[in-house]
Amino acid sequence: MDVNNTFLQRHLQEDVYMVQPPAFVGKERPHFICKLRKAIYGLKQTPRAWYHELPSFLIDNGFTDLVNDMSLFILKHHGHLLYLLVYVDDIIIIGDDEHVVDLLVQNLAKRFSLKDLGSLTYFLGVEIQSHLHGLVLSQHRYIQDLLHHTNMSNSRPVATPLPSGPPPTLAMGELLLDPSAYHATVGSLQYMSLTQPDLSFAVIKLSQFMHKLTEEHWKLVKRLLRYLSGTSNVGLFLYHQSPAHLYAFSDADWGGKQG
Repeated sequence: MDVNNTFLQRHLQEDVYMVQPPAFVGKERPHFICKLRKAIYGLKQTPRAWYHELPSFLIDNGFTDLVNDMSLFILKHHGHLLYLLVYVDDIIIIGDDEHVVDLLVQNLAKRFSLKDLGSLTYFLGVEIQSHLHGLVLSQHRYIQDLLHHTNMSNSRPVATPLPSGPPPTLAMGELLLDPSAYHATVGSLQYMSLTQPDLSFAVIKLSQFMHKLTEEHWKLVKRLLRYLSGTSNVGLFLYHQSPAHLYAFSDADWGGKQG
């Protein structure tokens, strides 16, 4: 779901005044000012006002907000489960009963102006494909956009995120004159661990040199992009019948202090 005119949906708690807009000045009272009843775009209170509006509505309708993830809400309704995930004006609704989901959508539409975008296919850079046995999550489009932005679309793929051998250090190579591309690229790469957790170690390692970047560090980022160019179609398969168990794996390099 998409909320139309998100920041115009909330009533303000504070008294906020503004001058009359140039094209809507009252002829009889041109020197009057306006007292806002609702939030408007550009107002500093607007994001906070919207943040309180939707959660308050959901909690009043039986949802529970998670302490460790304030964007996720859960509703237990007559033995059924509903999950609602919100990111500003984008909403994902997941439930185990289609009728209960429809009732929730109708209830939301009575309060907010909504646009139904249909089945989930793309959300925050993650592509979702339905499968007979589950869901496939990938970031092919996100990777292609990142490669295009960094002029690495035609780069030759490599087999590993980082080269074998001695680990990268802070003092390797000449200082990088313009670190802006490095900062932006590594920042974008952090979102790749959503569907390719094998990148996590490399991205975290490259993030440790932000304060003193060198040409060698930038070469390592380019290598990581080359690895992505060969794995852009790789993703995660979430099976319907997967057991609800959490597994953790550790690969510590005590000798090289790379754990």
